[in-house]
Amino acid sequence: MKSILIIGLGRFGIHLAEKMAELGNDVMVVDESEALINDVSEKFTDALIGDCTKESTVEALSVKTFDICFVTIGSNFQASLEIVCNLKENGAKYIVAKAAKESQAKFLKLVGADEIVYPEKDVADRLAYEYSNDLGSFVNFGKDFSLAEVDVPKAWVGSTIFEVDCRKNYDINIIALRDEQGNIIKVNGDTVFEENSTMLVSGDKNILIKFTRIRKRRIKKNK
Repeated sequence: MKSILIIGLGRFGIHLAEKMAELGNDVMVVDESEALINDVSEKFTDALIGDCTKESTVEALSVKTFDICFVTIGSNFQASLEIVCNLKENGAKYIVAKAAKESQAKFLKLVGADEIVYPEKDVADRLAYEYSNDLGSFVNFGKDFSLAEVDVPKAWVGSTIFEVDCRKNYDINIIALRDEQGNIIKVNGDTVFEENSTMLVSGDKNILIKFTRIRKRRIKKNK
């Protein structure tokens, strides 16, 4: 369990706060809107009406006591800069700030943000990869590592993971399988690929995309 401060209750901020609380964290939310705070105050450990661009407001929050401070203001970049600066000057341990583009991220880091998130861009990228490349659930971890769920190729059904040797032949790793009933199956070299199952694979994003395209072409060719 962690102690979380979330400043800014737009759509992203409120969803983040709700999920953090659902996962058992102590969550304090802050927003200028009295109506918003009144609507959500019972969901969280604490809720405060306040303008965090004012240093006095941030000082009163005792930000040193929080494990992570999130700045999730979307429409007012100047306010985000001022809030991040105030958090940093008051000893915040770790600051995560929302940005819409790279130029904003650069300045947010300059004034003290430790990490930048791009909610709209990240969702758009994930959807683009999933629907353009026949990838199922897709998560991108940085530039060089991704996870995706893909259908088991028909040609692999009945073979073992050792026989297919994905790591050598395709440069991807199989983490787990999901059978036709939705059960998760832990894998080893002797695990047999079953019909109508999917696999959770990891690897370089571009390699995963290439793998799904090759598999798709082979299926079309065999029809």
